[in-house]
Amino acid sequence: MANYLVTGAAGFIASRVVELLLADGHTVTGLDNLNDAYDVRVKHYRLQRLAAQAGFRFHRLDISDKAALEDEPGLWAEPFDGVINLAARAGVRQSVENPWVYVDTNLTGTLNLLEMCQRRGIAKFILASTSSVYGSDAPLPTPEEADSNHPLQSYAATKKAAEVMCHAYHHLYGLDVTVFRYFTVYGPAGRPDMSLFRFTKWICEGLPLRLNGDGEQSRGFTYVDDIARGTIAGLKPLGYEIINLGGHENVKINELIARLEQMLGKKAEIVRFPAHPADMLANWADTSKARRLLGWTPQVSLEEGVRALVDWYLAERDWASQINMD
Repeated sequence: MANYLVTGAAGFIASRVVELLLADGHTVTGLDNLNDAYDVRVKHYRLQRLAAQAGFRFHRLDISDKAALEDEPGLWAEPFDGVINLAARAGVRQSVENPWVYVDTNLTGTLNLLEMCQRRGIAKFILASTSSVYGSDAPLPTPEEADSNHPLQSYAATKKAAEVMCHAYHHLYGLDVTVFRYFTVYGPAGRPDMSLFRFTKWICEGLPLRLNGDGEQSRGFTYVDDIARGTIAGLKPLGYEIINLGGHENVKINELIARLEQMLGKKAEIVRFPAHPADMLANWADTSKARRLLGWTPQVSLEEGVRALVDWYLAERDWASQINMD
C-alpha cells in the first residue's frame, strides 16, 4: 500500500479521491486551507466524512504559503509515494473579479509543491487542470492537441501556467507528471457555484433559477466518482502527459433543467441574464487518450448521476437548502 499527499482535500473532487484511496487501503494526508471561495459548510461536511476514516490525516494549510508548507510539523515525517494537487481556486467568473488569488493558489501553490517533490525525492505528481484552457473555438469533441494558448479568463490562464511549470520540473528533475484537464464534474456535495447544484436547489426551493444566456449552450457532464477513478489511475508512471478527463455526455442546459424539473416534480422559474463573456459556449471532451493510457471509461450515466445528486440534496435538505450560492 502507498502513502499519498492530496491537496484541496475538503474539495469536491479531492474528497472523493481520498475516499477511494482509503478504501483501497492506502494512507492519505490531506491539505486544505478551508477558504471561503464558496460556502465552507460544504467543505466541513466533506472533511467530517474523511476524518471518520482510518488512514487519513489532515493539516489545515495554504499551499501558496511556502514557509508554512516547508515547516508544518509532522507533514513530511513519512515519505510520500505521490502528490495529487487538487487544491485550486476554481470558477471562471470569480477569476475575473480577483485574479490575484488565482495566481497565488493555482500557480504559486503548484510551484511550491513541485519544489517539495524535487527536494524530497517524490517521484509522482498529479495536477488538476481544466477544460477552460481550450478557449472559445475548440473543436468538439476536444482533443488534448487543440489550441490551449488563448484562455478567456484568469482561471484558465493560471491553470495553463501551472501545466507549463509542471513540464519544467519534469524536464529539469525527471518528475513524473500527469496533468488532468477536467471537464464539467457533478455529483453529491458538489460545488455550490456549479450549475447542477444551483439548479437543484433553486427548483426544489421554488427560487428563481438564474440562467445566463439562452440555455442552448452545452456541457459535457461526468459524475464525480468516474473523475476520481480516472485521477487515481493517473498515478501510474507516464513521464509527462496531459489527459482530458470527463465530459462524455453532452447536454444542453435547457435539457438539463427539464430533466431536473421531472425528477423534482417542480417547474423552474427561469430568470434570464445575458451570456457571461468568461463562459465557453460548449465543452465536450475527446477522452480517447484516457482510454488508451489509463484504460479509463466513465461508468455512471447522466440519468444515474443526476438522480444521485437530487437524492443527496433531498436527504441533506435541512442544511443544504441554507447554502449560500453567491
